[in-house]
Amino acid sequence: MTTSRMEAFSDGVIAIIITIMVLELRPPHDTRIQALTSLIPVLLSYVMSFVYIGIYWNNHHHLLHAAEHVNGRILWANLHLLFWLSLIPFATAWMGENYFVQWPVVLYGILLLMAAIAYTILVRALLTLHGTKSLLANALGSDFKGKISLVFYLVAIALAFVRPWLACVVYAMVAIMWLVPDRRIERKVI
Repeated sequence: MTTSRMEAFSDGVIAIIITIMVLELRPPHDTRIQALTSLIPVLLSYVMSFVYIGIYWNNHHHLLHAAEHVNGRILWANLHLLFWLSLIPFATAWMGENYFVQWPVVLYGILLLMAAIAYTILVRALLTLHGTKSLLANALGSDFKGKISLVFYLVAIALAFVRPWLACVVYAMVAIMWLVPDRRIERKVI
């Protein structure tokens, strides 16, 4: 099976996730500019989540561009990733509307961790199908950023219990680390 159908479905789900997040942004009922200050946490959580969803979309595209074909195991691994990503809008809204307090920030981190684990599972499933000598395996290499991201998420979740704002800083640091598309694949495929 080619990757095109899986990529099209994933693009659609990711577009819906972003749409759901933006629909959660509610304008204030006050027309004064000062009314926007109460929306700052909501906007900050939206921006961080938008960046994260964009990172997944971008890296997913690169990953599937390097893959030649998929199988049922990969389709399920992809659905597993999309499941965790689809929960991001809920955590985004909860975190922003409650000013980045402990439990919403913890849940947000858990969802980021689970999405990262799901992405890792998807990568492993693709590598299993394509083999260790494939263009995909060669392009991915050791995946240091993927591994260190998991560690950072675990640290941030623990930090969220004592300093939620510090956990958010760690989440933002991981996003910044991933903002540049995965050049390993671009160098090998394009």
